[in-house]
Amino acid sequence: MPELVLGPLLRYADSSEATIWVETDGPCEVEVLGYRSRTFHVEGHHYALLCVAGLEPGGVYEYEVLLDGEKRWPEAGSPLPPSMIRTLDPEASLKLVFGSCRISAPHEPPYTLSIEEDERGLGVDALYAMAMRLTGEPPEDLPHALVLLGDQIYAHKPPFDTLEFIRSRRDTDKPPGEEVATFEEYARLYRDSWRDPAIRWLLSTVPSAMIFDDHEVADDWNVSEAWVEEARSYPWWNDQIHGGHVSYWIYQHLGNLSPRELAENDLFQKVRAAEDAGPLLRDFARDAHRETAGTRWSFHRDFGGTRLLMIDSRGGRVLDNEHRSMVDASEWEWIEEHASGDFDHLLFGTSLPVMLGPGMHHLQAWSEAVCSGKWGERAKGWGERIRRSQDLDHWGAFHESFDKLTALIRAVAAGEKGQPPASVTVLSGDVHHGYLAEAEFRDEGVRSHTYQAVCSPLRNSLPGQKSRLQSVCWTKLGELAGRLLSRMAGIGKEQMSWRMTHQKPWFENHVATLEMEGRRATVTFEKAVLEGPSGEPALERIYERRLV
Repeated sequence: MPELVLGPLLRYADSSEATIWVETDGPCEVEVLGYRSRTFHVEGHHYALLCVAGLEPGGVYEYEVLLDGEKRWPEAGSPLPPSMIRTLDPEASLKLVFGSCRISAPHEPPYTLSIEEDERGLGVDALYAMAMRLTGEPPEDLPHALVLLGDQIYAHKPPFDTLEFIRSRRDTDKPPGEEVATFEEYARLYRDSWRDPAIRWLLSTVPSAMIFDDHEVADDWNVSEAWVEEARSYPWWNDQIHGGHVSYWIYQHLGNLSPRELAENDLFQKVRAAEDAGPLLRDFARDAHRETAGTRWSFHRDFGGTRLLMIDSRGGRVLDNEHRSMVDASEWEWIEEHASGDFDHLLFGTSLPVMLGPGMHHLQAWSEAVCSGKWGERAKGWGERIRRSQDLDHWGAFHESFDKLTALIRAVAAGEKGQPPASVTVLSGDVHHGYLAEAEFRDEGVRSHTYQAVCSPLRNSLPGQKSRLQSVCWTKLGELAGRLLSRMAGIGKEQMSWRMTHQKPWFENHVATLEMEGRRATVTFEKAVLEGPSGEPALERIYERRLV
């Protein structure tokens, strides 16, 4: 009889429909709440993305997963609550949990890994702590969505179980070493990263929206044109990039789409009909890697009067040194179109912060200018080394894209794209520290409150040297130094300025919650701690602010 390998994941839920994703160990029919779908096959792996319809707004539906008519979820004897679908009530308040950057490791006492056990020093998992809290919450208090803003997996720092699997397949003394390098290894990485019972329950009960960042493929993926050219010279790169794209499409991207979008998605329909969709998806992955135009990873979701517009700031980059852009022209048109409308709140999700510490922002802009030859040909190589060593590939290092996005935010906030929202907030991760920044425009016609909220990491760390640099970049001295560099490279003044709303960023593992009721909004950041005599993971409030 077929068994569940991973899932169920509740990926999408609106007021009347939902989608459930599963991985099984063989072909079968999957059933949830009377709705059925056959699995599709990709190189020995079997998946289904099942649409459930006819639900009532604001309803709560406990569900089971049947494979060929036999119950396979919930697992027998599980102490966790039943999985459920909670549909959206467009008139009710909204709660979104968000964060990024999570390396998976065992959740067993003492819940932390020592340097002797793992030099990464991961600490307490904030997502796990959130999951354990929510198991005791009534359905009406559960979040309406979990927004995961990149680095859901780490291909170059896989969990111990994945490492053992890799070592059993090939010689890790040879390149690419202990990095995940094929679709088979990526599939195992997702399984080991999401199979913890509490995390599995959380993903089965809270709808999730996800976007990738570099670690889903390789450290510094798409940092620059020179990096990509170098990667393509490695004999293992094609398998690695194809495996990364195919697995992301299956495990993350598909579930971002609504039932209507899935029905209109030609690739999904072809994959479902194929005997083995592996060759089809590898062709897609090759095209997505070689020609970013035509592949759109960005998506949007509506929650009553709030729109989440998730922007891919990693996979669709245009890296030509003569014309660098976060996304291609057609995807930018799509973003502008979907930022238009009458919203109570507009959320831009992007793995990379738009508003970094001002000193770091100017350093990024300077780096791009130097690498493009503003300081002469001899400085290019020096600039590229600095760009890679300091991860200088954020929005500031794609300065034309930064200007276009900030101009779009200003237009939305000024009411040029529809009724001005009460707030425009950029949700981001990546940088392994968290903060809330408030923006101001020189334009007096701006009417929306504008913020950058960064929540990173859920479970990871930032080397001391980089954490000190990030802190300095928020100081006035750091801002002046960065601004001087960028002006020397010919970078003009931005139309938007921003400042942190609290004294300093926090570097602990943490998670954030955004709550909206009508045109009011509040954000709360909480760090992961050990609580009580038994030292169980818990969350402790760091900071809370009413945005509107």
